[in-house]
Amino acid sequence: MERLQILETCLYAGDLEAAERFYADVLGLQPFAREFGRHVFFRCGDGVFLVFNPEATSRPPKPDARLRIPPHGARGPGHAAFAVPTDDLSGWRKRLEIAGIRIESEVDWPGGGHSIYFRDPAGNCIELATPDIWSGDKYTQPVPLP
Repeated sequence: MERLQILETCLYAGDLEAAERFYADVLGLQPFAREFGRHVFFRCGDGVFLVFNPEATSRPPKPDARLRIPPHGARGPGHAAFAVPTDDLSGWRKRLEIAGIRIESEVDWPGGGHSIYFRDPAGNCIELATPDIWSGDKYTQPVPLP
């Protein structure tokens, strides 16, 4: 069997219009599907980034629903990290500044790489990280499971 890859991941936001503006206008993700009050979906590289309204998705589907998606939802801030090339970090800092987004923290990782942290309109912790934060020997070796 092949190794798993992330196909989609999601965060939750009560105000989907604000979330859509943020992820499209500030981060440049392309929305491709939305259902008013329930979700907005974005292309993100080879995967999909989803933003759900937890009030809508935590309810069981209606008996006559075309798609029977199990209820799910989260409360409180989540976290997502987006990969950015090292050479683009200064451009991202400027873009966030122009958009009025406050950078909460920047981290130079001991094993290499750099991360910038800030919040989306729902309070989720968003990270722009150079992909090399996960490189290095301690992250590339398999860890035995108990």
